Formats: sequence, C-alpha cells, structure tokens
Amino acid sequence: MKRTSRDIRTANRYGVLRQIIAHSPTSRQELAAATGLSLATIATLVGELLDLGMLTEVGFEDSAGGRPRGLVAVNASGGALIGVDIAETYVRVELFDLALGVLARADEAMRPGEIRPEQVVGHVASAVGSVVAQAGIEGARVLGVGVSVPGQVDREAGVSEYAPNWDWHDVPLLDLLAEHIAYPLYLDNPLRACAVAELWFGAARGRGDAVVVNLGTGVGAGLVLGGGLHRGVSNSAGEWGHTTLVLDGRPCHCGNHGCVETYVGAPGIMLNLRELSPGSTLLHPEDQTATINALARGVAERDPVATKVVQGTARYLGAAIADLVNLLNPEVVVLSSWVAATLGEPLLYEVREAVARHALRRPLASTEIVLSPIPTDPVCLGAATFALEGALSSVGARPAGGRTTAAPRRVSSVKSRTAPSS
Repeated sequence: MKRTSRDIRTANRYGVLRQIIAHSPTSRQELAAATGLSLATIATLVGELLDLGMLTEVGFEDSAGGRPRGLVAVNASGGALIGVDIAETYVRVELFDLALGVLARADEAMRPGEIRPEQVVGHVASAVGSVVAQAGIEGARVLGVGVSVPGQVDREAGVSEYAPNWDWHDVPLLDLLAEHIAYPLYLDNPLRACAVAELWFGAARGRGDAVVVNLGTGVGAGLVLGGGLHRGVSNSAGEWGHTTLVLDGRPCHCGNHGCVETYVGAPGIMLNLRELSPGSTLLHPEDQTATINALARGVAERDPVATKVVQGTARYLGAAIADLVNLLNPEVVVLSSWVAATLGEPLLYEVREAVARHALRRPLASTEIVLSPIPTDPVCLGAATFALEGALSSVGARPAGGRTTAAPRRVSSVKSRTAPSS
C-alpha cells in the first residue's frame, strides 16, 4: 500500500520520539544525524512534540565554537500509555509513562476453558481499570491502549480474524472492549509487540535484521528487516509456529499436522514430558505455568527427566530456528516470552547447540542467539508503543503560526468505563 504524506509524517514523529526516548536528553542536531532527516524537519517535528507536551526543553550543551545547542527530553509525565498482553492463560496489563517506564501492573488468570470473547474482555477491562486506579492518574492523561491478542488480526478494523487456540473467527475485539474502556484502542498481536519491544529497548536495538521468537502457549516469530518491523501484505508475517516441522506429526489447532508450535509451545513441551515419563511429578496436566516452572527447577537440580525434556524440546526448536537463520540471515535471534524466560539459560545453551547442527555455516557465523534482556513483559511494552504510534497519527497538521491540534482517531463507541464481572 502506498504511503501518504500523513503516514510519512507520523512515521517521522514516531522515529524522532523513539530516538529521544532512547537517548534523552538530546539536541536537534543529534536527532538529525541519527534519523537522517533534515535539521529543518527535525525542528518542526520537535516543535510539534513540544506543543503536545510530550517533550520538554532541558537546557543547553556547549558546541565547538558555535552557539550552545538546546536539549530536549521526554516529558515522562506528559501522558500515559497502556499495554495489554492477552495470552491463552492470563491477561497482563501495564501502565507506562511517556518514557515507557512502568507505573502500574495488573494480572488476571484465565481458567481452562475460559475462552469466550466476553470473558476475555471482562478480564482486560478489569485489569485496565486496576492499573489506572493504582497509578492514580486522570483518565485524560491516557493517550491510548495497545492490545495484543494471539493469532491473526486486522489492525484497521480492530478484529481478531483467527485465534486458533481459542477457535476465534472474526471477533470484533476492539468494539467489545470499547463498550467498557473509554480510551483509544489499538490492536495487534504478540509477534509484532515483542519485535517492537526488542527494537526499542532490547537485543534488536541498533540491528538491521532480527528475529524475535515468541515462546508461550503459542509460538511465532516477530521479524525486523531493514531496521523496521516487517508485517507482510496482510499483517500476517511471522506465523512460523504454523510451519511444518514434522510431516504427518502432531495435530495442531490450526488444522494442520506437525507444526512447530505443537513441539515447542507450552502444551507441546507438556506432551514431550508426558511421552518421556507419563507418571512424572513434574507434569501438572491442567497447568502450563506450573509444568514449565517445574521443568526449570528440575533442570537446575539436574533431574534427568527434566533435562531430557528440555534437550528434546531444544532439538525441535533449534531445527526450526535454523530454518529462520538460513532463510533470513538475521544479526540476532531473540528468545522471548514466558516459556523462554522461565527455562532461561539451559534452554538457550541447548538451542544454540541444535541450531549449530542444522544451520548453514555462513549465515550462522553472523547470527547471535540470545535471551530477551527486557525485564518487564515485552508484549505489554510493545503494545504500549502501538498506542503511542496511534496517538501520534491522530495529530493534525500544524496550523500556520499556531499550536498543533489533535484530530480524533476513529474508535468504537464508548458506553461505559465500568468493567463487567468475569
């Protein structure tokens, strides 16, 4: 799709603010050098962001033989952003200041079988209300809510097109949420959210090409190509979890057999354990989190069953990651999300060994494989940046001699702020 001048302007605002968040305080000259934009364009964009209260002037720095350079920084208290991580077993919500520091967090567990859209919406609405109350901020300061939901999504329509683990088809998720949440809402999925979080604050920062492997109940790969997020023509890029790893292998929720997800997602790891040791006390049949935690403890205690399960899982995962290395030739592969964080270094070691057995030597020599260094929930963080991008896209053209004005973004109607009972 051809980008309009407004799209380009939004992207430039977003790029400038991202650079300032990463290197605050900074000068307009440094911003021009870092972004490749002209000094005149930077001056205009910084002026707009100052008018919006997103930036603040913080003094001057000496410049060699010239006028002192004015410095700008993020005005952390100039607004708030909310990131929502809807996963198959929980809903997590974090509220951030404009510097993307966490101010409040709320978690809601989802019971097995609790998969109806209205049940999920109830948890999200309750958690959003909780973080706003915890932070003690005025609702007007919330610039937007970024919502991440597993599966394929239509960002513009706010629709969860297909979530295979829940058998959701064309669920109007943002319309449902807007009945209970009175802030602008922006939808995407965890693959893109994790990739953006790594680009801004994590292992993909400063990298041109990166793959962020999302290991949770579901599995996928966020793609950073040419320094930017790669979405694909229908915002479906990264569905690596539903590529075939084993011909005629395990059945998958997507209807196929032998998908990567069925061997390295949390339910697949539980099946690996059950096949190896059906009566193992490490297995908690109805609790993914407890099982993965037990495996992590078992590996740390050198339990032979736990060690074999993690090694076997890494064998599958390494073969699948080797395909990504050969295909995309990335600078870094990041293991992200809760399964990777829980299994940690032992999983990373085994994965590196397995990738080395399957990947071509030349692309592998240029690729690092690391755990995500982001200390908070990367999905919430990435989702908050989608809300930030949406807020910046709603800013109208700057009137001559005046201040920047904000145009309302199209969102679903809001009926109530009250969260439904779940």
